[in-house]
Amino acid sequence: MNLKQHQEWLVDFYKKRDWYKYSSFIRLNFLTEEVGELSRAIRAIEIGRDHPGEHETKGEREYNLHEELADVMDQVLILCDKYDVDPDSLMAFSEKKLKKRFNEK
Repeated sequence: MNLKQHQEWLVDFYKKRDWYKYSSFIRLNFLTEEVGELSRAIRAIEIGRDHPGEHETKGEREYNLHEELADVMDQVLILCDKYDVDPDSLMAFSEKKLKKRFNEK
């Protein structure tokens, strides 16, 4: 499955559950929440968490990282759909912007 196929599946999944109806402003809050969860996952991997009751294995931390990265990606894909932005175009857009900014070919 490529990015566009996943986006199409995701939009359909959200619409079936009536989740797609939320405005982009609310969706941005969901994205912010997911970025916070990603931050926690990265912290657990990089410096650990000294928290009683939390004893994740290395495998569980890596699984959680993948889960949170996917959640962030899904929120971005929904926003892309709401604004009719092709997610594949973002990679080329990013590369072009950075090359221009840093005078690279």
